[in-house]
Amino acid sequence: MKIGIYGGTFNPIHLGHMEAAKFAAAYLKLDKLYLIPTGIPPHKQLDGAAPPPALRLEMVRLAADALGPDAEALDMELRREGRSYTLDTLRQIRAEHPGDQLFLLMGTDMFLTFHRWRDPGEIAKLCTLCAFGRSEKDAETLFAVQREYLREAYGASCVTVALPRIVDISSTQLRGELARGGGREYLDDAVYGFILREGLYGVGADMKHLRLDQLRCVALSMLRRSRVAHVLGTEETAAELALRWGADQEAARRAALLHDCTKKLSGEQHEAILRQYDIRLDPTEEGEVKLYHAITGAAVARHMFGVSPEIESAIRWHTTGKADMTTLEKIIYLADYIEPNRDFCDLRQMRELAARDLDAALLLGLEMSIESLEKRGVAVNSYSVQARDYLKGKQST
Repeated sequence: MKIGIYGGTFNPIHLGHMEAAKFAAAYLKLDKLYLIPTGIPPHKQLDGAAPPPALRLEMVRLAADALGPDAEALDMELRREGRSYTLDTLRQIRAEHPGDQLFLLMGTDMFLTFHRWRDPGEIAKLCTLCAFGRSEKDAETLFAVQREYLREAYGASCVTVALPRIVDISSTQLRGELARGGGREYLDDAVYGFILREGLYGVGADMKHLRLDQLRCVALSMLRRSRVAHVLGTEETAAELALRWGADQEAARRAALLHDCTKKLSGEQHEAILRQYDIRLDPTEEGEVKLYHAITGAAVARHMFGVSPEIESAIRWHTTGKADMTTLEKIIYLADYIEPNRDFCDLRQMRELAARDLDAALLLGLEMSIESLEKRGVAVNSYSVQARDYLKGKQST
């Protein structure tokens, strides 16, 4: 297995880091890419306003998720006492992967000063050095002499690559941009959303008055990456349905973006939110953990993001439905069900109905859900039954 190791303070991790890692991983045909935030850098001081290690790690985790399933954030340097030396990290990874090929990824400056690192000869024995430059011409001019020197001095195996796309920003510059209200274009959406949510680097966003584009980033920062396409698909479907049925499109987008905002939480975390906001569950909901995210998500949307009662209610009922739903509640229920990424069953009829008859589409969705649960021997929530029966009663009148 070929493993790439990319370390740094990542304060914060930005698109420059991510583009370099992505290209190097493809160029080297890596099977695994480890992103490792530094604990205490050996050669420089962290900015006094640097986020705590746990927050830097979370930003790196979000970036790793964006890079794909082969990328992973490791906290080994943050857990290690004292200064973070690359040699210690490589020894630990080598011990865990004795038969694998290790590649140490680094930028131009790091490569050109590699001979000043602690025990460069030992590092060279443990891995192949991979440095990325700004262009093929620059990389060869800058790297050729250093490659030969490291080979002769330490027996180092070196690979140098030219990046096809340069994101010309340093973390220091980016922190200044963020403090001045800029910098958005240099960050992955979820990383930027996390910075907004945590108020890092002097960013002082009001969570209860976020612009739609800001809310989108914050919502993405609260999801597993595997859920992102679904939520964005739900947002677009909800906006289309709102336009078709005369509902508020922005309200539909906000509800859709937040409808799964607590989906990734554990049962214990859901229960903590229920206690925090003194939420009493209906007897039919107690113990039904799969339904909790709609309930806790609605509470978080209200208390953290200040959404309207209409949006809160649309999030609350997007999973089970209920009798006599509002237009927005119907839209979010259906958008969650029929957005383009959904493929768990044949949804063509429901998608067609949603453009012609909102209630008919909703009834079909409820009947399909209830039938699926009954076939699997799973208890059907009473609210879903009430919603179905309410719509059937409307049809008969």
